[in-house]
Formats: sequence, C-alpha cells, structure tokens
Amino acid sequence: MGITLDMVWQTLLRATPESLREGRLGLPDGGPTLVFDPVGRVHDTGIVPAHALELLRLYLPLKCRSGLRIAQIGQSLDGRIAADNGHSHFVTGPEDIRHLHRLRALVDAVIVGPGTVLADDPQLTVRRVHGTNPVRVVLDPRGTVPADRQVFRDRQSETLLLEGGEIRHDMPCHVRQLTLPVVDGVFAPQAVVALLAQRGLHRLLIEGGGRTVSQFLAAGQLTDLSVTVAPMLIGSGIPAFTLPAIADLAKALRPPCRQFPLGEDRLYLFDLSHSTAAPGRLPNSTTRP
Repeated sequence: MGITLDMVWQTLLRATPESLREGRLGLPDGGPTLVFDPVGRVHDTGIVPAHALELLRLYLPLKCRSGLRIAQIGQSLDGRIAADNGHSHFVTGPEDIRHLHRLRALVDAVIVGPGTVLADDPQLTVRRVHGTNPVRVVLDPRGTVPADRQVFRDRQSETLLLEGGEIRHDMPCHVRQLTLPVVDGVFAPQAVVALLAQRGLHRLLIEGGGRTVSQFLAAGQLTDLSVTVAPMLIGSGIPAFTLPAIADLAKALRPPCRQFPLGEDRLYLFDLSHSTAAPGRLPNSTTRP
C-alpha cells in the first residue's frame, strides 16, 4: 500500500515535539524516515505524494513547538470576518474549515470568546479530520453566554467555562467552571494562559472571535498567527483585528510569513515565536520559503 495523506497526517499527530526537533519523521510499518528543515520543507523521497509534502510543510513547524499558542482568523479581502449583523457562514471555503479542524487536532485546548459562542454556537471538535478533540475553553467575563450552547451540552470533549463572577448554577454539572479577575471587562490573556498551563494545557488555539484574537495578539501571547483570506468583499462588517493604533508604519507588525493556497483562499501563517512583545515590537522581516 502506498503512502497516503491520512497516513502522513496521523503519523504527524502521534509524533512528539521532542522527537521532531531533530528534523526527522518516521512513517509507520517500515516506511521511510522523512527529513525536513526548520520551515517544514521535506527532502522529497519520491514516494510521498505532493499534497502530503505540502501538508507537512504547513504543519510540521507548528507540531515542533512544545508551547504552541496559535490564533486562527478567516477573513474577507477587505479584512472582515462577518457582516454587520454577525452572519459569517462561511467567509472562507471548505479547505480553510479543514485547516481549522487540523489546528484543533494539534492543540491541547481551543479558546473562544463569548461573541463566538453566541453567534456561531460552535462544536469546536475535529470531526472533519482524524485526531483527538481538544479541551474547549469558553471565556465569559460578564456571564452572558447561554447555558444551552453545544459546547456545554454535547459532552464530545471536556469543557471549561472561565468566569469573572460567581459560579453559575444553570450550567450542566460536567462543565468545569473556573474564575479569573476581570480587567476593563475582559480577562488578561496572560492570566488565561497561566491558568490553563496549571491544568497541563500548553498548546493552545485561540479561535475567535476577532476581539479575543486581537487581545491575545496585542498582549504578546501568541507564538503563531494563521490568517486565511477569501477572495470576497464584504464592505461594512465586523473587522478581523482591532489593535492599538500606530502613527508610524515602521511599527507595523511584519513577522516572518509562510503562504499556502487553500482552495480559492490564501493562508498566511505568521511566526511570532521570536518575540512576545506587543504589536509594533516584532522583527520587521518577511520570509517566503
């Protein structure tokens, strides 16, 4: 039997970051050992399908990180993630949805803010790819998220509810409720990361919405940023990013970036791992390996 995309993906999932840091990935059942460079380019053995090599180029650098903290945004060409009324199904295409599910499979926990749970009622599972469902973390600093959302009811994965006030009595008993201080109506991203680390959750995906992703980015709490751009114009709508204003473009974020086609969409994968500074303080360089 030849090497398939699914075989390569499942091998990548089983590999540990420590074993991958040597730049080698051994395929199962006596298959070849693939040698790759720091940006995920595999030395083609001639027997690995091109789409599997591209999958490895995308995800190997992410899998190699022991403390991955990645945010994912899908936006229109004019930087919107939804219409003014919140409708967002779907800005990006099916390949980006599959990419999102792969990111979920690579992390310990997926984090969403109250707006995403209210608007989208997401399941936050890996149902479109092989993998293990991550722990689902809902940020609810003001106690506004209804208890009837799927993440609280379906029991497909452990769910944590981070609250700013008293423990709620309308939540199902299997939902673990934790409290954090609220500052200016939100949780400090550093406090969220620290709390999850105490529970052994070090590989994190900040999935949405735009305000939550922007808060983690502005606080310097991301190692990577995944932005998928769809070839559509929404016009007036909800922005993907809301970041502190700058007066000089020299202070704009321009971290190293890798680019990938996702069907009709385009994925920009930014490496923020060399600095945990807030926006405007990252290296002004871009690479396209």
